[in-house]
Amino acid sequence: MILEILQKRFEEHSYRHEEIEWKTVEERLLKQKGKLLSLQKMEETGGEPDVMGIDENTGEYLFCDFSIETPSGRRKITYDLEGEEKRNKKKVYPEGNPVSMARELGIEILTEGQYRMLQEKEKVDLKSSSWLKTPEEIRKLGGAVFGDCRYDHVFIYHNGAESFYSSRGFRGILRV
Repeated sequence: MILEILQKRFEEHSYRHEEIEWKTVEERLLKQKGKLLSLQKMEETGGEPDVMGIDENTGEYLFCDFSIETPSGRRKITYDLEGEEKRNKKKVYPEGNPVSMARELGIEILTEGQYRMLQEKEKVDLKSSSWLKTPEEIRKLGGAVFGDCRYDHVFIYHNGAESFYSSRGFRGILRV
């Protein structure tokens, strides 16, 4: 079933991946059943995954969450487990964190560069925001990075890693 959903989305949004043919993507997916499971989980959590491009270094297809707003099943979350535990101690309970959730889904959190690439393909996070993979030097100081699109411009911001909002989640990327 997930293959049919992915194929339909791939064909309906061909401008996202003009140089790529579905047949080659499908062949690779069928050889990597674990990746199909991750794509199914991305779909179930509201991500609407589709091919964003090809990694020039590895030749892998890059599946990314293309939902207009940050995936609905991955919101109200702090950046990582440390941030989540700080909130829990204050008896304020986030619904998880992207570092742990990405691991469970078998995906990666988008980097700032990947987020900007996504925004070039299609404007997303017009009312929501998405945590991004945070550089270690920022995280060591207690911060984390997120992005959104307002006024037809992509903004990258910072916040405390323990912060969470009903409209902030995370987007993932899967290499196939």
